[in-house]
Amino acid sequence: MQRVNSAAAAAAAAAAAAAAAASARGRERRGGKEPAGAFESPGWRGGVRKGASKPSLLGKAGIMASDCEPALNQAESRNPTLERYLGALREAKNDSEQFAALLLVTKAVKAGDIDAKTRRRIFDAVGFTFPNRLLTTKEAPDGCPDHVLRALGVALLACFCSDPELASHPQVLNKIPILSTFLTARGDPDDAARRSMIDDTYQCLTAVAGTPRGPRHLIAGGTVSALCQAYLGHGYGFDQALALLVGLLAAAETQCWKEAEPDLLAVLRGLSEDFQKAEDASKFELCQLLPLFLPPTTVPSECLRDLQAGLARILGSKLSSWQRNPALKLAARLAHACGSDWIPAGSSGSKFLALLVNLACVEVRLALEETGTEVKEDVVTACYALMELGIQECTRCEQSLLKEPQKVQLVSIMKEAIGAVIHYLQQVGPEKQKEPFVFASVRILGAWLAEETSSLRKEVCQLLPFLVRYAKTLYEEAEEANDLSQQVATLAISPTTPGPTWPGDALRLLLPGWCHLTVEDGPREILIKEGAPSLLCKYFLQQWELTSPGHDTSVLPDSVEIGLQTCCHIFLNLVVTAPGLIKRDACFTSLMNTLMTSLPSLVQQQGRLLLAANVATLGLLMARLLSTSPALQGTPASRGFFAAAILFLSQSHVARATPGSDQAVLALSPDYEGVWADLQELWFLGMQAFTGCVPLLPWLAPAALRSRWPQELLQLLGSVSPNSVKPEMVAAYQGVLVELARANRLCREAMRLQAGEETASHYRMAALEQCLSEP
Repeated sequence: MQRVNSAAAAAAAAAAAAAAAASARGRERRGGKEPAGAFESPGWRGGVRKGASKPSLLGKAGIMASDCEPALNQAESRNPTLERYLGALREAKNDSEQFAALLLVTKAVKAGDIDAKTRRRIFDAVGFTFPNRLLTTKEAPDGCPDHVLRALGVALLACFCSDPELASHPQVLNKIPILSTFLTARGDPDDAARRSMIDDTYQCLTAVAGTPRGPRHLIAGGTVSALCQAYLGHGYGFDQALALLVGLLAAAETQCWKEAEPDLLAVLRGLSEDFQKAEDASKFELCQLLPLFLPPTTVPSECLRDLQAGLARILGSKLSSWQRNPALKLAARLAHACGSDWIPAGSSGSKFLALLVNLACVEVRLALEETGTEVKEDVVTACYALMELGIQECTRCEQSLLKEPQKVQLVSIMKEAIGAVIHYLQQVGPEKQKEPFVFASVRILGAWLAEETSSLRKEVCQLLPFLVRYAKTLYEEAEEANDLSQQVATLAISPTTPGPTWPGDALRLLLPGWCHLTVEDGPREILIKEGAPSLLCKYFLQQWELTSPGHDTSVLPDSVEIGLQTCCHIFLNLVVTAPGLIKRDACFTSLMNTLMTSLPSLVQQQGRLLLAANVATLGLLMARLLSTSPALQGTPASRGFFAAAILFLSQSHVARATPGSDQAVLALSPDYEGVWADLQELWFLGMQAFTGCVPLLPWLAPAALRSRWPQELLQLLGSVSPNSVKPEMVAAYQGVLVELARANRLCREAMRLQAGEETASHYRMAALEQCLSEP
């Protein structure tokens, strides 16, 4: 910056600006109205520490930083003096003349008396060059403190930023790193000019944050860390720092945490500690604030302890709804982020969890059973999350926080709340089906049905037609499946109103409940009548596309594979209980074709054995019913499918040597050991289904012989101790060997060459021994 020729002129101009700022503050104290900040956080009304000053997101430095309503239009004809001084400002040749001209402008126009047009004309006269030099100068005139020049530069920027177009100007955006440093700069806390500069800095940053891409620029410029440090320092304006932090987190949470996680965690620790210690109304305000400061990763354990202790003190007291609701929403946010890990074990933890779920159920019933009252959707959605936590704990067998009497009591209470949810969904018309709250209600019902279908059976059956139509509507109109668990949680804490539409994957939530219901005659008939099987086939094929080689399966959510497995379980139920439906509905033919083409590659993929087991077993059972289909008459696809099925069935067990014994034992192969508990029922069912396919498909026995499965199976049985083979395994193996031997002479001859008769005698396989003894 050029050195100012006259120190006296510089000091006079700076003093004039400070005087104008003091005048503006005086008018505010005398009753002037302070405008709301453009980026204030909803619901936050001040700092949480004692002695905090009232938040003011608009800086004030004379005419430069005011942002009042355009009450006076300073037209040329009404204020010729201002026009003359603006002309002098435009024609100033050096810094001293610009200072003097600015002083004249402050005399011509009092703070708060200018409109947007006049502010723009002042900017046109000053431009960015002069405030740029003020902000970056390193030597001030004699007798003028360094920060006074910077304060005037910030005041000018604050004036310009009151114009949204200028707030997004590159010349403002490139000042973000400089402005951020002002928030944490040390100095005399009682210095009026320094305080004015801090206020104006917050006004600049707040104005930038209010622009469409402003939050991104602030985050990239280091503003989040600066705001965290300003808040933790508890200096002047720390409450403004917190308010702006809240706004940035609400606008760009992921980016904020990516850029400033350590600083944000430090703020969370301070807020959590304040929350645990608070004895006044600030604890209720903190309930609204804290959800925004919970990280997307792990929450520090000390924060969880403080948050749980603070919530226990609040919810254990008699409260009004405006006090209780923020606490329930905070608890729901913690439940979504941490499950039940934030609740301590022992008697105190179990009582607290029971209290949470009880309060949530009461709130749901009050909201959904009363007609004519407006439902507080965000609060009820939070209560849904707490009920879901209760369902998980009530069904947990090991390390549950709840004791059995508590579980029985909570299940009874949750049953009544679920009844209220069903009642609400029965009233939902087509115009509301895409609203987030309806989806949240279907979600909690799905979580309940996944564990409990015997109670409220009549009400559930009455609601099934709606659920099928609802799932079909969202499936047909949604462009892609979304992870709506997170979105439902967002509905519970969002500071803004959700959008009017919310497409989502409702079927994924309903699949476990429908799997239970397809076993029962009444609900199954309703589901079939409403077209659920056809919808499930389409859904399965769509979800299966996500696992195809053209997609990156490494980033595929686990929920997709779990959904596919659950669909297979539903189809298995239908194969067993409604075989006629499989034969007559064309959608199952398409499903069979997909299973046949997909299994060969699926069985080769690591870590997907359980899904392969579902596909193989379902395909084998359906092949028995669709054996006359042209697609199963020895086509390449059918041969590939059965070869893959044989691979799945044959690789489950191996011979394993045992120390101190000359004979090996039959044992699970390494790939099957970790999932056998979930796999064994499918394996036995698959063996039975393959056995049933052999006499129906004449080409299958020769194909099995070429795969050498019957020979290798007999070789395996001959190499292990018969005592190590369980009776159910012997029965499964004998069933396959007998059908292959009966179906094909070459199979019988190959088995005889593999000592089949001797092996059958050792294992008391009478049917196989008789079959092999025949010519």
